Amino acid sequence: MIAVTAHRGASTHYPENTRAAFEAAIDLGVECIEFDVRCTKDRGLVIIHDDRVDRISDGSGVIGDMTTAQVRSLDAGSWFGPQFGGERFLTLEQTLDLMPASMRLNVHLKATDADRTHLVEAVIERLSDRRLHDRAFITGAEAILLEARRVAPQIAICSNLPVARCDEIDCRILQPSNQITTPELVAEAHKSGIEVHPFYADDPDEMRRLIECGVDGILTNDSRLLQQVRSSANGSST
Repeated sequence: MIAVTAHRGASTHYPENTRAAFEAAIDLGVECIEFDVRCTKDRGLVIIHDDRVDRISDGSGVIGDMTTAQVRSLDAGSWFGPQFGGERFLTLEQTLDLMPASMRLNVHLKATDADRTHLVEAVIERLSDRRLHDRAFITGAEAILLEARRVAPQIAICSNLPVARCDEIDCRILQPSNQITTPELVAEAHKSGIEVHPFYADDPDEMRRLIECGVDGILTNDSRLLQQVRSSANGSST
């Protein structure tokens, strides 16, 4: 069965990377949730994609120049809709507390040159403390993945690198752009024992195309829609 990964939670209908988005994805029963982790000025771990808070909050500033308390004080929901007013940016610990024991976790690290080592070490420490190595994996730029390999060789890593490079660094999860995902790419990855979870698809036709390519899963902002398309595809194949 094609795995549904909720990109930043159920982010089509809820403000991304918030409690509301994650809880909605969990309620839908998705197989995996993707979220982004960044370092604050005081080395806290907060869940946000952008390097600034401006786009998705009532504040302004660079994450690396703000303390965790400053980031947490902002409204991270009203930009999406008034009904989400009061949503806060989450810490990594708060996010992990939300996740069911069966949930696979796509932990996407967003680092600068200055904080890369700390971010990787701190995130892996939190995952290790909770014994999540069997269901959490690290996604990020190649420098982040190599750092993760150094810190914890046993943890799974996910990349958008060529299949040959994935083999070289023992990356068993490929997250290619949906635009370059073809049956040939999927077959090449599968031959090396690598899962393929393209990023991303929110359109039903593209979802169906990726399913026909033989992918193992798909990242999406609209988890419910992908579940419906998956059900239709399964029904047509029986």
